[in-house]
Amino acid sequence: MFEQLEKYLSERAIFSTSELERISSKFDFEKVSRNSILLGFEDVSQHYYFINSGCLRLFTINNDGIETSRYFAFENMFCTALPSFIDQKPACEYMEAIEKSELLKISRVDFYKLVNEFSQFDKIYREILELGFITAQQRIYGFQGFNALEKVKWVIKNQPTFLLRVSNKMAASYLGISPATLSRTKAKL
Repeated sequence: MFEQLEKYLSERAIFSTSELERISSKFDFEKVSRNSILLGFEDVSQHYYFINSGCLRLFTINNDGIETSRYFAFENMFCTALPSFIDQKPACEYMEAIEKSELLKISRVDFYKLVNEFSQFDKIYREILELGFITAQQRIYGFQGFNALEKVKWVIKNQPTFLLRVSNKMAASYLGISPATLSRTKAKL
């Protein structure tokens, strides 16, 4: 149950077996079904998730009921509504399992205890934050000047399995194009 998490951590820093066991002991296993909402719009994020299997999505819904996907996390990734997790204010977005998923969940309190207790865990957390920031910046600034084909090519290059696992509707909202445009663009590749 904790093998993937321990492998993920060991590939990024040096931990003893006892340290890995201590870290793993702070996580709880959770199985969720497809379309499960893990965090509501008004909720404050109290957990960080490591994905053993499945996919989580962060998204918003505008006044017209249109969903906009902001982030997708797959196996061997961490996911939470990070601004809410950090500042303890309402998320103003939803977190949903878009596939049947097996997750390891850690409370905010325990997560920050590990960050403070293990410098290697703190380093991994910083790497997660930095990678998330870089990816978000590349997506925002890149997408501003990209046409639909360039956006689809970007996502294929940066997230190769994304279009295979995410519905056209969700993928289109992430890319900022219509589902019809996405279908036409994929047909050109």
